[in-house]
Amino acid sequence: MTINKKIILGISFVLIFSFMHPINGDIDSPRKQMKEGVVAENVLCKGGLELVIRINGMPACVKPETVDKMQERGILLATKIIKSGPDIETVPASSMSVVNFYITDHDLNLSHRGIEVLSTEGLFEFTINGISIQGPEKMIETGYDTGKFYLKLELPETINGKQLSQDDIVVIKYLDKSNQSGEQSIQLKSIPLTKTFAEIETFGGGSRIGHEFILRLYEPDANRDSRDEDKISISQLEFRSEGGIKTTLANPKFDANSNYLIETGHNTNIFEVQIKIPRQIDGKTIHIGDWYEIKYIDRTTPSNSNEKVIFKGMIG
Repeated sequence: MTINKKIILGISFVLIFSFMHPINGDIDSPRKQMKEGVVAENVLCKGGLELVIRINGMPACVKPETVDKMQERGILLATKIIKSGPDIETVPASSMSVVNFYITDHDLNLSHRGIEVLSTEGLFEFTINGISIQGPEKMIETGYDTGKFYLKLELPETINGKQLSQDDIVVIKYLDKSNQSGEQSIQLKSIPLTKTFAEIETFGGGSRIGHEFILRLYEPDANRDSRDEDKISISQLEFRSEGGIKTTLANPKFDANSNYLIETGHNTNIFEVQIKIPRQIDGKTIHIGDWYEIKYIDRTTPSNSNEKVIFKGMIG
């Protein structure tokens, strides 16, 4: 009953807040929308503003009269964002500096009896932070008469002498020579590199001793087979706490329901396992108020460095 009251109160607050503020007030800035996972081409703008994408891959909402000025100065990658037409799907690869992606365009499917291998010349442009990079020379159809083509983009180690970081944005630009209306159009897909890195979350009782909870790992690079659920060994996650406690989640004291974090479905990039925080580990006692952390080493970052992805909590 308490939960229901909280839900009702929460809904009431949202309704009151929405009533007091204009619709435009609910639209976050482009930068904040991207931090929340919205890709550049899907950013929403307030009324009277138009969405443009700068050459560094970052979106902006500007007045219509500003668009022409920015275009004259050569600082725009795109002004009119096409929402329909060929679909670009990205699937970060398991290797250190590769992004797999697919383009669906049935106009390229010229032979219905074979798997086509086509040149990408004149069709694609690739940039990181507005700087052009070398893209793949060929793309291959995923099967007979699918109209869906696979490409592998190998990221450089550095851009202008600097290593890639989690703040960099890869932009894939597809030049569709004939869209559904028979006109030329441009399709854009922006990929913040943070999307290819791992994140750790917990759900339900994660800070209480002896209570089951779900450990969730977001790790696109472990998604090696888009048609099946992948696995990550729990021995790859390290547990540390006060008193010199250091072990892995493969320790039987965590009473894990599996030896693996298992992907939640086909191509979700989300891996889960159920565990408990034990009272004792290897003869050392865990106390209420102790800090703890769960660490995963992501070895697939574009900078070729081993990033430590850490979840920190406190025993309640």
